[in-house]
Amino acid sequence: MAALLPFSASYRQQQSAGTSSSLFRQNQPQVRPASVLDLPGLQSASRVLHDQFVKDAQIIPDIGDMLTTPGGQSSALYSVFPDDYRVPFQKRRLVGIPEALFQYYNTTNVTSHMGLIPEIERVWISIDHKLFLWDYVEGQDISSFVDQPDVITHVAVVRPKVGVFVDEITSVMVICTPVSVLLIGLSMSTVPGPNNSSRKEIKMYATDMTVSTDIEMTSVVGMSDGRIFMCGSQDGCLYELHYQQNESWFAKRVHIVNHSVGSVQSLFPRFTSPKSEDRIVAVVSDPKRNCFYALSARNSISIYQPSGEKAVHHLQTISNLYKSAQEKAPGSPALTPSNFQIIALHVLNPDESRTGVQLVAITMNGVRLYFSPSTSAYSFSYAQSPSVAGGVRPLQLIHVRLPPPNLLHPDEQSSPHRPPSYSGSVRGSQPQPQSRPFVVSGLENSCCLDGLMVSAQPGDTDGTDFLLCTAPDLTRIGSLGQLNPPSQQQQGQSQQPVYGPSSYGTGANQRPPLTEYATLLAIPGRTWAMATVPRESPPASVAPSPPVINELATQFSEPSRQFMILTNVGLTFLVKRRALDYLKAVIEEVQTEGVVQPIIDFGRDQTCAMLLGLASGNTFLDAGEQSISGMLCSISPDIANVAKQAFYDFGERPIWTERVTYGTSDSSGTAIFSGRREGFAMYFARLVRPLWKDKLIKPGSLSLQQSNFEDKLLITVQKNLFALKEFLDKNPHLFHSVPGEHTMLRSSSGNEQEAWKAEQNSVSQLQMLLSRTIEAISFVLLLNDYKLGELIAQCDPNTQKLVTSMTFEDLITTQDGVVAARALVNVVIDQQIGQQISVDTISEVLQQRCGSFCSTDDVMLYKARESVRKAMESRNPAERHNWLGESLRLFTKGARMLDFDKIREVCGEYQQLGYAKGAVELPLSCAQALDPDNVGLEYWYAACPPNDTRLEYYEKRLKCYDLVLHSLSVFEEKASQSASAQGPVSNVVDDPEAIRSHAYDLAFSSEDEMFHATLYDWLIDRGLADELLAMRPPFLEAHLKREPVTVPKYQLLWQFYVKDGQPLRAAEILAALAESDADLPLDKRLEYLTLAVANAKSHPVTIGGRHETAISFLTDLEEKLDVAQVQLEVYHALLPHLNDPGEAGEKIKYLNKTLLTMSELYQVYAEQFDLPVMKLLILHVSEHHDEHVVRPIWDRIFEDAIEKGADAQANADHIIASVVPLGKRFYPSESAFPLKYIASLLVRFALKNRTQLPNGWTPRVLVQCGAPYADIWDVLHEMYESQIPPFNTQSGVQVVSSDIAILLNDWLEEAKRPQSSVPRGELPVGRIDLAVGQYLAELGANQAETKAIYEGIRRQLRRNW
Repeated sequence: MAALLPFSASYRQQQSAGTSSSLFRQNQPQVRPASVLDLPGLQSASRVLHDQFVKDAQIIPDIGDMLTTPGGQSSALYSVFPDDYRVPFQKRRLVGIPEALFQYYNTTNVTSHMGLIPEIERVWISIDHKLFLWDYVEGQDISSFVDQPDVITHVAVVRPKVGVFVDEITSVMVICTPVSVLLIGLSMSTVPGPNNSSRKEIKMYATDMTVSTDIEMTSVVGMSDGRIFMCGSQDGCLYELHYQQNESWFAKRVHIVNHSVGSVQSLFPRFTSPKSEDRIVAVVSDPKRNCFYALSARNSISIYQPSGEKAVHHLQTISNLYKSAQEKAPGSPALTPSNFQIIALHVLNPDESRTGVQLVAITMNGVRLYFSPSTSAYSFSYAQSPSVAGGVRPLQLIHVRLPPPNLLHPDEQSSPHRPPSYSGSVRGSQPQPQSRPFVVSGLENSCCLDGLMVSAQPGDTDGTDFLLCTAPDLTRIGSLGQLNPPSQQQQGQSQQPVYGPSSYGTGANQRPPLTEYATLLAIPGRTWAMATVPRESPPASVAPSPPVINELATQFSEPSRQFMILTNVGLTFLVKRRALDYLKAVIEEVQTEGVVQPIIDFGRDQTCAMLLGLASGNTFLDAGEQSISGMLCSISPDIANVAKQAFYDFGERPIWTERVTYGTSDSSGTAIFSGRREGFAMYFARLVRPLWKDKLIKPGSLSLQQSNFEDKLLITVQKNLFALKEFLDKNPHLFHSVPGEHTMLRSSSGNEQEAWKAEQNSVSQLQMLLSRTIEAISFVLLLNDYKLGELIAQCDPNTQKLVTSMTFEDLITTQDGVVAARALVNVVIDQQIGQQISVDTISEVLQQRCGSFCSTDDVMLYKARESVRKAMESRNPAERHNWLGESLRLFTKGARMLDFDKIREVCGEYQQLGYAKGAVELPLSCAQALDPDNVGLEYWYAACPPNDTRLEYYEKRLKCYDLVLHSLSVFEEKASQSASAQGPVSNVVDDPEAIRSHAYDLAFSSEDEMFHATLYDWLIDRGLADELLAMRPPFLEAHLKREPVTVPKYQLLWQFYVKDGQPLRAAEILAALAESDADLPLDKRLEYLTLAVANAKSHPVTIGGRHETAISFLTDLEEKLDVAQVQLEVYHALLPHLNDPGEAGEKIKYLNKTLLTMSELYQVYAEQFDLPVMKLLILHVSEHHDEHVVRPIWDRIFEDAIEKGADAQANADHIIASVVPLGKRFYPSESAFPLKYIASLLVRFALKNRTQLPNGWTPRVLVQCGAPYADIWDVLHEMYESQIPPFNTQSGVQVVSSDIAILLNDWLEEAKRPQSSVPRGELPVGRIDLAVGQYLAELGANQAETKAIYEGIRRQLRRNW
C-alpha cells in the first residue's frame, strides 16, 4: 500500500446500490434459524484458516535466521524516522514517586537506592535502613520494612525452595546490606485496581533467616528450584545463599557459599580473592535452560549450571570478546578498546529464537553481541570450554549488531512531515538537509524482550536521560507481498557503510538481513532501572505459531509490549507501537487534514486485515493497555468509515488464472482472491489461533476433565469475532463488485465473473464458519457453567473418547463434533429434567446463544422427553394420555434426529406406561425417518443382494421393527400375567388385554410392507400361523409369494388360497411345492400333488373364465400324479437296496428327493435294475403300446416263473402266482397286458405239459386275471382257426378245443349263478350254439370227455335259453 486514497466514487455507488441506511442500524445480534450444517463448506473455510496460520509462521524470519545470513557476521541496517506516526516507541505515561516518600529525605545525608520488581508490581526504594515497596499500579500505595538497622543496598525477589516455607509464601524477597543478607517471605493476591484493572496485594512474613557477611552482595538472581546466586561488590566472587528448613550438625539454616574459591575455603576467613580486573560484576539467570551467566569487569562471560546441593558446574568462559567482535566487523568505528565495555547480559527465551540464539550482550555504546550454541566441536570464540553437562552446549559469538549510525537527536524530532531516512539512504529526489547524527556512547541500563531493545544513557542536559529504542522493521525483513519490497529499493540505494568483507547476497531466496527501526527518546530524571511490564503470556497453541517478532500476527490478540524506566523522578511507561498503531495514526491524519500521507508498506493483504480490525473494533486496539474487563475498543465512526473505505479500495478485485492443457481443448482455472477476502481470512485466523488446533479438554482434578481454555480467553476471542461478524453483516457490499463494473466485466471476460463467484463462495464459507465459531464459544462457555467435567463423565464411553481427542476445530467442522455436541446437550437436558426443571429455559438459552448446536429439532425432542416425564408423574389417566400423545407427536416430528439408543429408551418408557400407540408407531416412524429415501426398502424389494451399500439402511429399519416386536412381546406378557392373576381391572384404559389388542391393531394397520413381512415371520416363528391365516392381513399374500421362496411360506400360501376361496391358485402353489428344489421326501411331494389335484377339481367352472386352462392344468396334474405314484412304487421296489454301495445306492436315494419323468424311471431304474413288473407299470401308465417292448418283458416273467427241474404243476402254480396279479392290475391294458400274447404263452405251456395239467387250465388262469369270457373265447377260437404252429397239428387243435369246451361250460355256469358278473342276457347263445356244432363236428375221436362237455353245453342252452 503506497498511499491512502480519498473516498472513491465506486465505494459510494456500491453503498447506495447494495444497502439501505436501515442496514447500519441493526446493532442487536439476530438469532438466526438453525439451518442444516454445511460441513464441507465449514471444512473448506477451516483449511483457509490453517493456511493463514502457516503463512503467519513463515512470513517473518526468525531472529536467528537474520543474524546468520551468509556473509552477514555483522549488521547495521536501521530505519530512522522523525517523531511522527512511524516512530517505533511512544512514551505513554509518567507515574511520579509518591509525595509521601519525600518526608523521609529529611536530611541531606541519606543513602538511597531504588530498583524495579515487576514480578510483584512494585518499585523498591531504600532510604538508609528503611525499605519501601511502592505499588506503581495503584499509584500511591506504599508498604514499608524497617525491622533491621543497616543501610539497604540491593533488593531482589526470587522463587522459594519447595517445602521450606508455608504454602502462602509464593516468593522470597532478598534484602542486601553491606554486612548482611536477609530473607523475607511474600504472599500475593490479586485484587481489583483502578480503571477496571487488577493489582497485586502483598503481605510480608518474617522468616528469621539472616546471615552476616563481610562483603556487600549485589546482582541477586534466583533459579526455578529456589537456589539463590549473587556476586560480591568488593571482591567480585560468585556466591550462593543457601537456606534450609532446619539447622543440622554441619550447616546453619542459612549461610553463604563462595563458589569462586570453593565451598571449603568459604568456611574460613578470606585470604585470597579474584584479581580485580576479573571480578564478577553481574549475574543473570536462565531458568528455562537451568543455567546462569556471570559477566566480569574484563568483558568475559562465564556460564554455570547448578549441580549438586551447594555445588555449581562451570561450563564455559567466553573471553577476548573485543577481538572476536573486531573479526566480525573489522574497521567499525563503534568497536574501540575505550568504548568496548559490556554493560548488561540479556537471555533470549527459547521461544524468542527457534534457531537457538541464547544470549545477547550490550556494550556502553550500543553494540549488541549475539551468542548461540556452537554447531561444531570447534568454537570460534576464544573460550575455555570445560566438559559440558546437562545438555547446555558451549556458546559462541555469531553476530555483531552495530549501533545506528544515523540517529536523530531528540531535539531534532520536531518536523512531523520530514521524509524518512532509511539507513542513510534517501527515498525520493528532494535534497535532504544534513544534520549531525547522534552517537550513543554511555549506555548504563538496558532491557530486551522479543526482539525489542530499550537502553538508557545520560542526556546532554542535566536531569534528562536519552533512551535508545530499537525494534525489527517488519516491512524490510518480512515477505508481506508488497508490490515494491523495501529490501529491493534499499539494495539499490543504500549508502549505509559496510564494515569488513561481509556483503549481503542478492539471490531471490536470500534471507533478509536484520533491519530495525531506531529512535532516541528523552525522559526526565536519571535512570536507575528498567524492566518489561509483565503481561499474561498467551497459552501455547498447537497451531503453527508465528515468531515472537511477528507482531502483525499477534497485535489483535495480545496487548502491546511495554517497558518501565525507573528514574529519580518516577516511572516512565514506554509502549511499543504496532503496525496497527501506525495505520491508525495515518487514518486519523487523513480524516482530520484530508491529505494523502505516505504509509509504511505492509502489503495489500496485511493492510486489509488491519483495516478490517480497525473498522470492526477489537479488545486490543488501544496501544499498551489491554482492556482488563475485556471491553471492546472501537475508533470514532468517522475514522471507522475511512478504514472501511480504505479496506474496500485497497482490496482490489479477484483475478481468474487459466491453466490450459496443451494438445487438448480442456482448460481449468483458479481464482486469486482480492485483498478483502485475504484480509478477512487473515484477521479471522489471527483471532482464533489460540483455540483452533488445541484440544477442547484436558485432565482436571478428581479424575474429571476440564476445559482446556480459560473463560477469559474464550470471551475475548468471542467479542472480537462478534464485532467482526456484526461489521460484515452491516456491510454486505464489501465483497461485491461495483454495479457499474458488471457491464464492463461482461464485455471483457467471463473469467472475471468466475473470479468474483469463487471469491464470494469462499467469503460466504468463511462467514458461515465465523457464525459457527461464535456459537461454539458460547456452547463451550455454557458447558463450563454446567461443569463440563461432570457432563463428560455422564456420557457413554464412545462419546467420552470422542470429546477427549477432539480439537476446537473438530467441534465446529466435523460430524464427530456434531455428535459429541448433541450428546453433551442431551446430558445437560437430562440433568434439568432430573432436577424437575423445565427444559424451556435451557432450550431458549441454547437456541439464542448457540443455535447451530441446538436446533429447533433438538428443542422439540427435549420437550417430547419432558412430556414423557410429566406423563409418568401424572395420576390422572386422561391427562397422562394427553402428555403421552404430545410426546409421541413431537418425537415423530423429530424422528430423524433420534439415535437408536434414544428410540429404544423412549419405547421402553411407553411400554412401561402401557402406551401401545407410542410403543408401536414411534419405531415405525423412526424406521421411515432413518431411511427417508427408502433405500433400505429398495434393497429388501431387490431380495437383499450381497455386498450392497444399501444394507446399512435396511439394517436400520430392521432394528426399529425389532422394537415394535419387542413392544408386542411385552404387552403379550403383561396380558398373560394379568389373565393368570385374574384380578379385576381398575381401568378399561389400562386393561392389559385391551392394550395388547390395540398394539396388534396398530401394527397390522401399518402401511409399511417390509414391517408387515417382519411381523408375519415373527408370528409364524411363534406358532401363530393359523391365526395369521384366519386374519388374512393385506400384505400376507405378497409376503408368502416373495423371494426367496421357502416351503413353510408356500405351505401357508396354499392354505391362504383355500381359505380365500381360490382353489385353483392353491393347486398351483401345491404343484409348485411338489416340484420345488426343496428337500422334500417323495411321499410328501405325492401328497402335495394329490392335494393339488383335489383342489383343481374343486375349481368352479364359472370363476374368472379359466375353465379350459383349469381342465388342461388338472389333466397335467393328474398325469404328474400318476408318474409320481409309479415313482413311489419303483422306490419301494428298490428300497431293500437303498444302502447298496456305490452308484446304485445313490440312485435309489435320489428317487426319494425329486420327481422324475416316465422315461427316466424306465431307462434309469426299471431297465438298469431289471424290474419287469415296474416296466409293465410304466408302459401301462404311459399307455405306450409296443409289442416289441412288452413281449420280451412277459417272456422274462414266464422264464422267471418256470423253475428248471420242477414238476409241471409246481411251475403252473408259479405262473399263476406271477401272471394273475398282473392281469388283475393291468387288464385290459394292451400296453402292459397283451391278452392274446399272454394266452399263447399259457397255451404253449399247457401243450408242453398237457399230460400233467388239467384241461381248461389256460382259460381258467385268464379268467382269474380278470379277462371276460367272451374275450378269452375270441383269443382261443382265433388260435383254433389259425393253423399256425403249434395249432397246425391235430393234437394242438384238440388241446385248444378242450380249453374252449371248459371255458364255455364255466361261462354258462357263471351266467346261471344268481348275482353273477355275467348277465344272462349278454350271453351270445346263438353264436355259442353254432360254434359248439362246429367244434363237435371237428372233434377228434378220442376226445370223449370234451365231446360230453360240448353236448352238455348244447343241452343247457336249449333248456335254459
